[in-house]
Amino acid sequence: MDKPANQGRILAIDLGTRRMGLALSDPGRRIGSSLGMIERRGMARDLARLRELVREREVTEIVLGLPLHLSGGESEGSRRSRAFAERLERELGLPVRLRDESLTTVEAEDILIEADLSRRKRKKVIDGMAAALILRSYLNELEERPAP
Repeated sequence: MDKPANQGRILAIDLGTRRMGLALSDPGRRIGSSLGMIERRGMARDLARLRELVREREVTEIVLGLPLHLSGGESEGSRRSRAFAERLERELGLPVRLRDESLTTVEAEDILIEADLSRRKRKKVIDGMAAALILRSYLNELEERPAP
């Protein structure tokens, strides 16, 4: 049975060249939490891992970070994210929303420093934390939208 458009888990991805940070919402789209990160292993293997995660966690939508310059302009990273989003939609058959991720890594770093995590520990969790911040921003936007 299909879920209503405003229900189902959302997977957030902070796409990097070597790692992907991941975060997941609850089915009611109220809270999100980091799933950590996965090492990139090539497009085919990355897609296979994401496909499995989507199936296991019953994901109905994906939010992908879009790295823009502070001026709002596109970057090489944003072009990579757009191409990855198109491929995800085609391969996984789910809607992929692009979300400005400006300063999420900086914000995640600040949060982790405030929590007094060592540099070594921060390196292990920062990508997932950045994905969780992307997800939180998107969930806040959904909550503020008027009901259909």
